[in-house]
Amino acid sequence: MQKPILFLLAPGFEDNERREYCPECATIWGVLSYFPAIKEAIEIRYETIHHPRKGLVDLLGAGNHNCPTLVLPKGTEIPDGVRVKTAGGYDYLPSACGIGIYFSKLYGTPVPR
Repeated sequence: MQKPILFLLAPGFEDNERREYCPECATIWGVLSYFPAIKEAIEIRYETIHHPRKGLVDLLGAGNHNCPTLVLPKGTEIPDGVRVKTAGGYDYLPSACGIGIYFSKLYGTPVPR
């Protein structure tokens, strides 16, 4: 892996007999639309609403299936103030807020509130 991988739920997935979207994933899409250069620096992969989410589980192991999640390449230097989790040998950020903080440290974007 050379770029961070951002795992998102696809917009407009089917669940509960209706179309839905993930508010946290939508937040990250909003950040990417505000700052499109970030989108070029990461790889985006979509997962289904249903568990297990194969792409995440393949990298991080069973039980790690939250979206959005940003998985960092091995050896990535973690900026001060960024709190990562570790699984499967990878550091990762399993929330929109954590991802937003990481982007603010790395790319100078505003900090999420």
